[in-house]
Amino acid sequence: MATEQLQGAPLRIVQVGAGGMGRAWLRTIAAEPGAELVGLVDLNVDAARSALADHGLEGVAVGTSVAEVAAATDADAVVNVTVPVAHLPVNVEALAAGLPVLCEKPAAPTVADAIRQAAAAEAHGRLLMISQSRRYYAALDALRDEVAGLGAIGSVVTEFYKAPHFGGFREEMDHVLLVDMAIHAFDAARFVTGADPVSVYCEEHNPSWSWFQADANAHAVFTFDDGSRFVFTGSWCAPGLETSWNGSWRISAERGSAAWDGGSRVTVDDGEVREREIDPAAKEEIAASLAEFLACVRDGREPSGSARSNLRSLAMVEAAVQSAETGARVRIDDVLESGLALALATEQDPSVRAVLEGPTLRG
Repeated sequence: MATEQLQGAPLRIVQVGAGGMGRAWLRTIAAEPGAELVGLVDLNVDAARSALADHGLEGVAVGTSVAEVAAATDADAVVNVTVPVAHLPVNVEALAAGLPVLCEKPAAPTVADAIRQAAAAEAHGRLLMISQSRRYYAALDALRDEVAGLGAIGSVVTEFYKAPHFGGFREEMDHVLLVDMAIHAFDAARFVTGADPVSVYCEEHNPSWSWFQADANAHAVFTFDDGSRFVFTGSWCAPGLETSWNGSWRISAERGSAAWDGGSRVTVDDGEVREREIDPAAKEEIAASLAEFLACVRDGREPSGSARSNLRSLAMVEAAVQSAETGARVRIDDVLESGLALALATEQDPSVRAVLEGPTLRG
């Protein structure tokens, strides 16, 4: 549908994925006046129908192919809520069908696959946005605004301490904190500072009382391109005095400091200690992510979480894992270059390979 035709009507959305997170997105799309759910895609069509029935959603097409359901419903866009390993094929299918895509984080299991789908978005001339939902908090926006007035940044410290008993795959996976959670803090640090990571040194360990099979504690020090340091320290087996799921933040800068409790409290000391007022009505998390995506589809601008921009957030995770495994400092550009080389070795689509061989994904 042409851009001018999108201005007055809700965007027609096909969602892919009807699992636990998929159900959260169903509620979010239903509550968004700028969107209309017209299709739900899942390999298990019975699960898709059950999810729709549980949410009282009628008249929604169900199928197993995003391209087929999108064509049958005259869809305008796709929301991808599949498991990470399915992000690349689903996103490429939707982009090739001419549809912009909002994809759940992480962009892909590897930097190489994230680069391939970012290149596919450019090759097909369609938006691919990664939903880093924890970037969308009114308090985080306020923190960013305050930090901008404090001059040069010396350090950003995020402390993350929780003690969830997930059961299942998380308690068995390697690098569980880095891979499954830390990207939120890594991405938010880029958002708050406006700077990008250059290198990282990271250590992991597992306390004797941990109920996780692999290391559940991680401590990473990133050097950013403005000379500042971002320090992430956290644990997923830390009972007592738990932080918010967003962690606890402190920024030390040239003209003062700012702190965020991960909830609704932002404190600033720039010679005078004060609390920043937060808009209680602001959209947050996936609702705000969806709203930004819809606005960008309508007006053609690039979102803060475009697939190309998100590459460095994912590379921070991959670099931290490499550092923890090797005991060496790892350069972010080395991770991106290795990912690009693997993407070129894997990609078969000539139009996507042309993008990979060009300059736009090498910046």
